[in-house]
This record gives sequence, C-alpha cells and structure tokens, in this order.
Amino acid sequence: MSGLRNVFVLVPSGLNWPRAVAFLDVALVPLIVFWAIGHEQYLLSALFGLLFAALDDPGGGYGHRASRIAVFALIGAGLTALGFGIGAQAWGWLVLAAFAVTLVAGLMATFGARGFATALLLNTWFLVAVALASGLHGTRVTSHTWAQVLAWASGAALWIVVTFIEWLIRGRRDRPQPIAEFPGDTSRHKLTPPLITFAVIRAVAVAGTVALAFGGDLPHGFWMVIATMVAMKPSVEQTALIAVQRVVGALIGAVAAAVVLLLPTAVHGLRLFAVERGLEVVALVLLTHAAAMRFWNYALYCAAIAAGVLILLDLPRPSDYSTEGYRVLWTLCGVGIGLLVMLLADQLGQRAKRSRARSA
Repeated sequence: MSGLRNVFVLVPSGLNWPRAVAFLDVALVPLIVFWAIGHEQYLLSALFGLLFAALDDPGGGYGHRASRIAVFALIGAGLTALGFGIGAQAWGWLVLAAFAVTLVAGLMATFGARGFATALLLNTWFLVAVALASGLHGTRVTSHTWAQVLAWASGAALWIVVTFIEWLIRGRRDRPQPIAEFPGDTSRHKLTPPLITFAVIRAVAVAGTVALAFGGDLPHGFWMVIATMVAMKPSVEQTALIAVQRVVGALIGAVAAAVVLLLPTAVHGLRLFAVERGLEVVALVLLTHAAAMRFWNYALYCAAIAAGVLILLDLPRPSDYSTEGYRVLWTLCGVGIGLLVMLLADQLGQRAKRSRARSA
C-alpha cells in the first residue's frame, strides 16, 4: 500500500495551468480548422506537430528557436511520410522501419540528454503515425500521405508563428525554454555497451510488438505497440518509481479510452457525428491536462497522454464490447512486454554501476 501511495503521490507545486491553457488555446486552431473543412482524420497529425514542436522548443534567441523547430519539423515530416506511406503495406516493412527508427532514437544519447529526448519524441510520433495509418486503412475514411505530412508540418509551423508573436509582444527579448523540465543538456556522451544494449533491446521490443500486431493481423493490435512504448523506460537510468508510474498510467489511460470509445456504439447519423466531435474535444482536454500535470503526478500524466492518443487513434473505427476486450487485452500484453524490457534495463543499470565502481 505504501508503494501504491508513492505512485499516486501529488506534488501541488507541479501543476502548471498557464502552460495547459496556452496549449489549449493554440490547439483549438487545428481543431476548428479540420472541423470546418470536414477532414478530422488529419487532426492528430496537426496536434502532435504542435505539441512536440512546443516540447522541443529550446528557448533563447528567436532565430535559434525557429531554426531548431524548423529542423525538428522537417525530420518529423519525413517520418510522417514514412509512417503513413508504409502503414498499409506488408507488415515486414513496418517491423524493419520500427526497429530502425527506435534503434537510431536510442543511439542519439551520444548527443546528450537533449538530443536523446528529441529523438524519443520523433520515435513516438513515428509509431503513432504507423498506428493511425493502419487504423484508417480498411475504414471508409480517406487519408492521403501528403495531407498527413502537411498537417504535421502545419502544426509545427503554428508553434513557430505563436512564438514569433510572443517574441514581438515581449519586446524581441530572449526567453527561457517553454518546457523547463525538458532536458537541456547538449554535451556529448560516449555510447557505453550498456546503453547500446539497451537501445537494441528497446528496438527489438518495439519491432516485436509491431510484428505481433500487424503480422498476426490482431484486431486493434496497434494498442499493444502504443502500450509498450508508453510503458517502457526511456533510458537505463530511470528510477523504479517512474517506471512503475509509466506502467500504471498506460493501463489507466487505455482502460479509460476503451470505456469512452463505447459511447458511439448506440448512436447513428447526426447524433453519431456529434458524439465523435465531442470525443475529439475530450481527447484534446486530456492532452491539455497532461500539459499541466507533468510534475503533479507522473502516473496521471501518462494516463492522460495514453487516453487522449488512443481515443484519437481509434475514433474512426466502429466499437463494441468485444472490440473493447481486444483493446484492453493488447494493452495488457504491451505493458507486459514493457515490464520485461524494464527488468532487463534494471539489470543493465546495475551492471553499469558495478563497472563504474570497479573503475573508480
């Protein structure tokens, strides 16, 4: 019980409602635009482009910030094109691409904590893009790769515009990093054997879940991929408490999303349209809360992220009780795989500590 209390312990000073409101204000722009043009299938790409560009904003002089975000958006656009381009292809290509992208992201630790965190954002978006492309495939919703790329780039560009307006309002002064808790260390690091091994293990785990989900043609199997990614430790140095909070958050978010996605099952026609738009607002509100409570409670933060993403991912697909069973089942499988990876990571961490102790 003591351990469970630690997982859900609240830090009142960790709430950041001004940041959440700022994200909501800006995120309403793509929401209203895609409602107006009737192409909600591109909303998730735009929201992730906006959110991840804001997370990767390094602060400082505006020229440095704009160029950094532009490079980030360009790489993200390439991964968007890759994810949606192969999303409906043979599953072998998905496995190969997922392994390669996850491995490269893990090896980016050589560029410091900042480069590693940026790579993880792009890695996460690539997996979401593949899942979204697969979810839209086979439905009556038409999705074009070039339009998804444009939506991602537009979301990132929107953040550049917002920061430019803010820069003018502030008298063209430099400003600190908007997401202060995002890693800022850019010092180079050596790729030690434990870190390389951990990067390979993470890549194998992600590729394995992609193979199971798409190779086995599992109904809603991409929930397993997302759950594995959310539940896994991003680095070998992560504490046990944070690891448990990620797992608990992934489970809570997935169950909440599964329950919410049952709402459209009993409605049709105009009411179905209204309920789906309402669920998009619910997902946006969840992401807004995630922006506020990153340091309030990490488990609830992970739950809000997972629930918001999964609702937007699976909203175009029909739902019933058997579907919800599959969603929860694959989530549990994904979390189990994530737990296995974390156990291996703990062993690697202990080995690294012993190596440092012997060398000292």
